[in-house]
Amino acid sequence: MSLILLLVYPFVLWKNRLFEEGSLCDREAGPIEVITPGDYNRDSGPDFFNTRLIIGGTGWAGNTEIHINASDWYHHGHHIDHAYDNVILHLVHNEDSDVYTASGRRLITARLQFDPALWENYLGFVNNPSPLPCSGMIGMTDGLIVKRWLWTVAVERIERKSEEIREVLIKTGNDWEETLYRLVSRYFGFRVNTDPFEMLASRLPQKIIRKHSDNLLQVEALLFGTAGLLDEALFREAVRDSYYLLLTREYKVLRIKYSLQPVDGWLWKFHRLRPANFPTVRLSQLAALLTHSEGLFSRILECRDNESLRRMLAVNASGYWNCHYQFGKEVTSTAGRAGRQSVDLLIINAVAPLLFVYGRTRQQQEWCDRAVDILDSLPPEENSVVTDFAKAGLKPESAFASQALLELRNLRCRFHRCLDCAIGSSLISLGHKISRSSSLFLEP
Repeated sequence: MSLILLLVYPFVLWKNRLFEEGSLCDREAGPIEVITPGDYNRDSGPDFFNTRLIIGGTGWAGNTEIHINASDWYHHGHHIDHAYDNVILHLVHNEDSDVYTASGRRLITARLQFDPALWENYLGFVNNPSPLPCSGMIGMTDGLIVKRWLWTVAVERIERKSEEIREVLIKTGNDWEETLYRLVSRYFGFRVNTDPFEMLASRLPQKIIRKHSDNLLQVEALLFGTAGLLDEALFREAVRDSYYLLLTREYKVLRIKYSLQPVDGWLWKFHRLRPANFPTVRLSQLAALLTHSEGLFSRILECRDNESLRRMLAVNASGYWNCHYQFGKEVTSTAGRAGRQSVDLLIINAVAPLLFVYGRTRQQQEWCDRAVDILDSLPPEENSVVTDFAKAGLKPESAFASQALLELRNLRCRFHRCLDCAIGSSLISLGHKISRSSSLFLEP
């Protein structure tokens, strides 16, 4: 057994309770019953906080420290560090010495028995070359475990998104309308163009757009111009296009008036996008939304069902984009209306998380519940991650579940953090084995 394996295995074994119950014993204190292993500590100090044990009929609460050799306690200087005085359990592979805390208390020590078969099973997962280490085996997992775990991970995702939104809210001076504008703008980019959309919204505050919200042409000029998409070098066919020239004239005045700094137009991506998702079409749709939706966040708060939200967000690009997808380049037809799936993605990624943050900020749980209800009632997203999980045997029933799958894939599956996943831990503990490559990945 390698040194790195010895270092990692006790942590994952303890954290996930993958050891034999009743196997822990101190040579003086006797058997140790584990109530809870505690919380893994990624910072300085003991390895696990909030451990709860029963030793000799007495309940213990404190911390746990893990070493290969018991004597490592001294090598690491814990015997003179009062931060380790609250350690109640010392887990080791080799009990080569009695150890004492800085306060002089003999530390209860027990050996964690290694299960080679279980470890082999774990290696099968972490070395599986598939994007999903447990592919082909998810269907073996107890349905209740899957349901509970997806709920947990979905909440993790919305909580993480909430932190990101709070940062935007702080930057906007707690302006909910401006925050929604930035979020909606970002997700109008649909992954490929999220960054330039986000830059655009930061350089063109909604308060400027609001001053021209009764004039669609001026709102479009503000958006296209600040996006850097009125640059002649980008659309050579546009020099004789009347609509393009009109926007350009409007923006020259507005740019000077508000001291606007355009985004570099070359940042926008058109390649391999459906015409309906071209940033030009999406910007016109955004203009329509901002033109007709004075106090958009306030209106969202008034919506009581998903269909109302959809109707509000399902806007049409201006008439020019019915037969264009780039300036000066006429086509037979193009989709100028935001499709149902696109609208749902806006609701999933911008509206629902913001409502959740609104509820947390105002301490009004009903808005948090409303956000969850929205996600749980929308159909699951259609993307490669959801497709991979469906092929592996796990098909989400709602957007809430598909959000959980995205979180699993991005933060656990791709890093082979199988023992930080209820599904992975459950399958590994069953003793099933899968084929593996020669590479080795270990989680901390």
